[in-house]
Amino acid sequence: MLREYSPVVLEGLLAILSVKNLIYVALATAGGLAIGALPGLTATMGVALLVPLTFTMGPISGLAVLGAIYMSAIYGGCFSAILINTPGTPGSIATAFDGYPMAKKGEGDKAIFAATYASMIGGLLSLVALFFLSPPLARVALKFGPPEYFWLAIFGMTVISSLGEGSVIKTFLSGGIGLVLSCIGVTRMGGELRFGFGWHELQGGIELVAALIGLFCIPEALNFMGMSGSSIYDVAFVKKKKGLWFSYIREFWGTRVTLIRSTLIGIIIGILPGAGGTIANVVAYNDAKTYSKKKGFGKGIMDGVVAPESANNATVGGGLIPTLTLGVPGTPVDAIILGALMLHSLQPGPQLFQKSGVVVYSFMWALVISTLMMGVIGLSIGVATYRAVSKVPTRYLAPTIIFLSIIGSYALRNSMADVWMMLALGLIGYGFRMLGMSTSAAVLGLVLGQICEEGLVQASILSQASSFYRVFFLRPISALLILLSILTFFWPVIASLLAKRRSRKEDHERAKG
Repeated sequence: MLREYSPVVLEGLLAILSVKNLIYVALATAGGLAIGALPGLTATMGVALLVPLTFTMGPISGLAVLGAIYMSAIYGGCFSAILINTPGTPGSIATAFDGYPMAKKGEGDKAIFAATYASMIGGLLSLVALFFLSPPLARVALKFGPPEYFWLAIFGMTVISSLGEGSVIKTFLSGGIGLVLSCIGVTRMGGELRFGFGWHELQGGIELVAALIGLFCIPEALNFMGMSGSSIYDVAFVKKKKGLWFSYIREFWGTRVTLIRSTLIGIIIGILPGAGGTIANVVAYNDAKTYSKKKGFGKGIMDGVVAPESANNATVGGGLIPTLTLGVPGTPVDAIILGALMLHSLQPGPQLFQKSGVVVYSFMWALVISTLMMGVIGLSIGVATYRAVSKVPTRYLAPTIIFLSIIGSYALRNSMADVWMMLALGLIGYGFRMLGMSTSAAVLGLVLGQICEEGLVQASILSQASSFYRVFFLRPISALLILLSILTFFWPVIASLLAKRRSRKEDHERAKG
């Protein structure tokens, strides 16, 4: 594809390299980082708010700004996930699992370094796929129907067992509570109201970002209030860790297998309409935790940051593949960009690259440039913020987090209902922490519940015209997802048996020798 349009590709690059466009991309990248880092502000919100401002810029500059905000906001969510254990965006849930423990140990700069360059490389590789492999990969998206989405959600749920550090039963119970929360509101398929309890505010269901803020921010803020120290980090170790960038590079090189595998997961999940960075982030983390030989996941290791961050930024290029080539948005942000293309008189679909090749390729090059800028701007801002937060006493940090949580929740829909919902979920999240339950599993259940239900209902309707068994079990992608779900669920047992067998074999050989 790229060879066919190579003159247009070069023309698109030259168009985006003007001084004006580079300034726009740099400012949008910095703005996207801020949007992603603040809980309650998402990439979807940032791109949507700036669409009207791009009308006066022309299509090349306008789309460049939207693309830069998109890419950098997805990455920006790692800052708050690492610094205060609160994902800035839904796609940064798993980043907090190892990023925050690293920050508490005084290794926050290393965690931000890993997140920055994992996001950068994951984003760049996904854009390579966008440049070279758009048509064949877009056809994969067309093969995904309701049964495949149902089994994708089931596959995602097998990850829940790996999200808790304590009792597996408590972790599954947390996931079950998340599934129940996903059932609140009017069903998309039938229009029935469930669990409304007479409250008009619950008809729209639980707002995901409000749930994220409540379940992560509020418990953490309440926890900070109970701390007696002057900082939430090991300040002495923060000072001691300065100037170790070469050791960080060596350690990052050691994560290359995890990086490549997680990026592929992100690209594939990004292609699927409706899946997005939240699922990719958690699935990639679980994949790294399951198949990596390294120990210490959940306690602060670099692989635990590299896997989710490379995956969530890889969904950007992956999601744009069906968006640009088929006109089918992969994520909510892609849907907004799809609308922006049409507002600029561009028609997404198979003819887009032929009729408006310069604009499309300039947009793709803007994403590449923004991703490269993230490596400089993001790392500088992230490390400076980490060192600043390490000096803030906990008595000031806790009320600041609560204030930002309230502002972020209200900004979602300009509604106090979201604020009250966030605070209620915050108390539930604090109860989870006291009982040793997993808030991450609850959030994943909330995300996957709706996908699972819609896939199940739609596939059941399809099966009325065919065999239920054929629709649910005999479609090739469904069969693959079923196999992966079974393998992921039972992998801890299989790995334990293989380790015992290997140990017995080594003991036997040692005895013979």
